[in-house]
Amino acid sequence: MPISLFFPSRVVIKSLVVMVALPMVALLPATLLAQDAHIGSVRTEFKLLGPNNTIEVERFDDPKVQGISCYLSYSQIGGLSGAVGLAEEASEASVACRQTGEIVFDPAEVSEQEVVFTQRRSALFKNMRVVRMHDTDAQTFVYLTYSTKLVDGSPKNAITAVHYGDL
Repeated sequence: MPISLFFPSRVVIKSLVVMVALPMVALLPATLLAQDAHIGSVRTEFKLLGPNNTIEVERFDDPKVQGISCYLSYSQIGGLSGAVGLAEEASEASVACRQTGEIVFDPAEVSEQEVVFTQRRSALFKNMRVVRMHDTDAQTFVYLTYSTKLVDGSPKNAITAVHYGDL
């Protein structure tokens, strides 16, 4: 007797995703897991089998600069390939960072440029990254999001900036 008679297809798919994804989550640094929060999503395309295609919105707090939160939006492919993590996601993403409290940081700990957020966008070779750049002359942090691949990345990017000095 088919398993779908006993369990809805979403339950079966989610169970498979958990079994495949859980071991991979254990390999990620704890700082990248603990700092992001899912804000919401909107459906962009209905899929009969598996989850729908969506645009996801997440927040992460800068790990070394207290008082700055960044909001990312990106597409998420649904269907069966998306449900099991085999879909290669689009390179487009948007980032908006804002001051959400008093900005506090140790200049000795903040590099001129460093990756502050990474998320896998395919099973093997594609990542979305957010890089923080420090413009000390303008007293501003600049955040750039882009995608990388094993051989070549995408020129599609988005940028935002947060000023922390006196105006």
